[in-house]
Amino acid sequence: MPKIPIEELKKDMQIKAFLLNKSFVFNTTWGLFCPEEIDTGTKLLLKAVSENKKVLEIFEQSKDETQSVDRMAKTANILDIGCGYGPIGLALAKALPTASVDLIDKDFVAVDYSKKNAVENSIKNAHSYLSNGFSHVPSGKKYSLIVSNLPAKVSKEFFWILFAETFEHLEKDGYFAVVVIKQLEIMMRKNFNTLFGNSEVIDRDKTYSVVITKKE
Repeated sequence: MPKIPIEELKKDMQIKAFLLNKSFVFNTTWGLFCPEEIDTGTKLLLKAVSENKKVLEIFEQSKDETQSVDRMAKTANILDIGCGYGPIGLALAKALPTASVDLIDKDFVAVDYSKKNAVENSIKNAHSYLSNGFSHVPSGKKYSLIVSNLPAKVSKEFFWILFAETFEHLEKDGYFAVVVIKQLEIMMRKNFNTLFGNSEVIDRDKTYSVVITKKE
């Protein structure tokens, strides 16, 4: 039986990435979601959110259509649910230095790595902490934008709880944007239409769909 290089496998891996026009180095480890590369769903979500005019209005001080994600100026609270090692929340935090970005995950290893990656990338406007859904999010805290790369293999009851609590933590006119496998697109839209009264697919590829809803 060949010897398995356990000590080598336990060492941190590093991913170099270019997200929202910024360069990043992410430390990762086995056991976290997609530890060897930034997954396609994450990239699609960031692209869709950063290019969607409706979402950009949250951040823009003017409605100049030439304004890019790098020039978003208005202070906003953003939440990344199920942050993993932090690519979504940290990319938004670096692109929006005046925003306050919270990253939450129920996995303490994920939270540790998202904190490590905030330091690695000199990001000071991001705060990572443990929370099972919204269990440790302050009850009165409201967000302009909530994002998540949602897992595929969870129960519908989990989604119902998460979406209802998301509604409570969104500001009026705030957005909830998720990326899911395409097989879940119809279910996402149905749930968003029920709870929020609206939904829209703002991007999709052969595997994933990005669905948003607005608290009106």
